[in-house]
Amino acid sequence: MRVHVGQAATAEEATAIARSLAEHLGTPIEVYVGEADEPAATADPPDRDYPIEDDLGPTERERALKAEIADILEGGPEKYKKRLSERGKLFVRDRLDLWFGGEDGTGGTGEAGEEPPAGVRFEDGRFAAFDEWHENGANVDDYDENVRLPADGLLTGAATFEGRDVHFMANDFTVKAGSMAARGVEKFLRMQRRAMKTRKPILYLMDSSGGRIDEQTGFFANREGIGRYYYNHSMLSGVVPQICVLYGPCIAGAAYTPVFADFTVMVEGISAMAIASPRMVKMVTGEEIDMADLGGPAVHAEHTGSADLIAEDEEHARELVADLIGYLPDRTGEDPPHAPTRSPTHSPAGIDEVVPAEPNRAYDVRDLLVRIADAESILELKSEYAPEMLTAFCRIDGRPIGVVANQPDVRSGAIFPDSAQKAAEFVWTCDAYGIPLLYLCDTPGFMAGSQVEREGILEAGKKLIYATSTATVPTQTVVVRKAYGAGIYAMGGPAYEPESVLGLPSGEIAIMGPEAAVNAVHARKLAEIDDPEEREARERELREQYREDIDVHRMASEVVIDELVEPSRLREELAARFDFYADVEEDLPDRKHGTVF
Repeated sequence: MRVHVGQAATAEEATAIARSLAEHLGTPIEVYVGEADEPAATADPPDRDYPIEDDLGPTERERALKAEIADILEGGPEKYKKRLSERGKLFVRDRLDLWFGGEDGTGGTGEAGEEPPAGVRFEDGRFAAFDEWHENGANVDDYDENVRLPADGLLTGAATFEGRDVHFMANDFTVKAGSMAARGVEKFLRMQRRAMKTRKPILYLMDSSGGRIDEQTGFFANREGIGRYYYNHSMLSGVVPQICVLYGPCIAGAAYTPVFADFTVMVEGISAMAIASPRMVKMVTGEEIDMADLGGPAVHAEHTGSADLIAEDEEHARELVADLIGYLPDRTGEDPPHAPTRSPTHSPAGIDEVVPAEPNRAYDVRDLLVRIADAESILELKSEYAPEMLTAFCRIDGRPIGVVANQPDVRSGAIFPDSAQKAAEFVWTCDAYGIPLLYLCDTPGFMAGSQVEREGILEAGKKLIYATSTATVPTQTVVVRKAYGAGIYAMGGPAYEPESVLGLPSGEIAIMGPEAAVNAVHARKLAEIDDPEEREARERELREQYREDIDVHRMASEVVIDELVEPSRLREELAARFDFYADVEEDLPDRKHGTVF
């Protein structure tokens, strides 16, 4: 390498420059003074005092780092790990191995003994709070759980899950009950910000007692503190799927992550979430209650609707999320993943027998859905909450579909406040991630009465109608049987711009059912008929006349619905229409957002 220096440089200075650069750059140097043609000094790089070989082992410095990492990976005290095992729970790093394989992302065995393909798994911030505990002299042999805080009790990173790149966080319950403090909070927030950049899904593996009360200064109310979690959840909502799995009692601030997530899975027997612990509840209200009754899986599956799925154990939780993520894209704007087509579990030829001719006779709408959907593709969400409304993912001809269906087997399929809220949230979620919607309408309409009025039936109904109105994904509606009152509005009726409204021969569309209509219009005249048999015959005649007016054939004749379909061809018809309208684009009014919440 040639180097030119100023005319005033001496020979000694040129030599010093040549030697210094040769050693620093590792290449021969020629130094020229001014405009000289010949170099004033030259130098070759010095010989190295160590061999360049491929089989060099780690230095003492690297061995020390490995020991420090091994120390961190041990987590909290052994006594707490034993308690996890007694409760049927995995240590957090064993949990990550279950979800993502080993440290290199591999796990399990391949076909015919082959190694499985390597995936991704790495962590950020394993050394969080490291200096604090080492400055206090803590180590594995002399464990002070108030000083030694491996990874600050919260793990974050990225991994491959079911072939998908995801971000993750996981609490280490052996470190101060998975509580959150300054370093862990910073890691959590950093993971969320990175997800905003990568637009990849997030898995929250929660097992936390909430904020670390004795260390709250510096993370609770700060701009970049724990409250920022929920701001970031809100910014990520509808942008990337957020899935939360609960492995323990998530209390106070920790309990907001599962309810902000798009989907929440609770593990039976070990998980719970509540705004305050039983001890705090007793102190504030005097009520004595255990954690399961306060916020266990049964509470959130049946009463609040906050739990989408309930897992039997840790392995089952992973299986459920593996199924769930298979219906979701990595980010909004991408198509949900398709799968190979599979014939339905039961033949579509049986659909007409499944749906009773009598509008008030109960049946299970799942018996209809299994004849429409691809085999083993139905994943029902919130199945125990407001069961008169079914919400589920399925596939039709390999295409992911979100299903909103009235359930005549429960409360006649009437729409109650909680079922309207349940359906509205599901419609919003499907619309956010580009999942087409299928409405299966068989309802007497919204429930009436003082109780549902006090529970806000109008407010909840408004939300479902709003969600149906503003969804821009391809939508198909099937009038299976009765579509009475505002039920046809909430369930994607003709006025709500679905791509198609199909009817089965059992369908009826009306302001109200025949019994209620005859009573409303003819009650006085019927009361004037003294003979009971004559009155009953006249009432039956009026009902039949009314049914002729609301029959689906008349609706097809008047082009209220698009097509009257043979039940055995319903799956075929839906598949063709979802395929044809796959690229449909619908525009909403130019506005900041609506005002219906």
